Amino acid sequence: MQRSASYSILFAAVVCLVCAVFVSVSAVSLRERQNENAYLDKQRNVLIAAGLANDDEKLTTEDIQTRFAPIKSVVVDLATGDELRGVDPQTFDQRKNSLDPETSRAPGKNPAGVQRVPNRALVYRLEDGDAELALLILPIEGKGLWSTLYGFIALDADLDTIKGITFYEHKETPGLGGEVDNPKWKALWTGRRAFGEDNEPRIAVIRGRAGPASEDPYRVDGLAGATMTSRGVGRLVRFWLGDDGFGAYLNTLRRAEVKS
Repeated sequence: MQRSASYSILFAAVVCLVCAVFVSVSAVSLRERQNENAYLDKQRNVLIAAGLANDDEKLTTEDIQTRFAPIKSVVVDLATGDELRGVDPQTFDQRKNSLDPETSRAPGKNPAGVQRVPNRALVYRLEDGDAELALLILPIEGKGLWSTLYGFIALDADLDTIKGITFYEHKETPGLGGEVDNPKWKALWTGRRAFGEDNEPRIAVIRGRAGPASEDPYRVDGLAGATMTSRGVGRLVRFWLGDDGFGAYLNTLRRAEVKS
């Protein structure tokens, strides 16, 4: 039996509508699960940067939550360097704040390619038994070759010695710039020094090989065949450790350390 053209069009429209509703319902129903997974993945990467987890570990949700429990999440004002006790870190969305002109600022042209800096940022503190800072984990981001890299860098209690670095989101070339994910390369950062004697960010990723951390503390091996990504990582790290990033907060912590 032949069907009219209008019937075929109506049938196709109904099928499309049903499929659209199904996809929309699925997206809405899975959104909470996706948000939870993204939150857990971010916590896992904080642990990796802090040296409290390894890249190759298969961590369950309970494993991540247990290891993350001693870490305090704190929202800080980047302009003043103050910790904001009245802001809930659990609901604070730093990336959303970065995109909103009302809650961010343009830092001006910079080598890291950072377009906007949030007025407030989320940091992570690990404290010792006397409630003194033992480890500080800071979020970092900036341009590589093809994408913006998002990650974390961990500083020891001296706010100078690098304990670890990791990236949880980027679109760099696999096997080249994508080697920022390689545990062997990330291990080269451990024990390096972030700042010079004037507290200006000095750490850099060079082209070629650097010496051991004890002899060449301010330089890290570049990634083979990925010069632009390597430079980008060094630039974004210095940006966030500098005045446009966490400089004021780090100075606040240094002053508190001197007083104590």
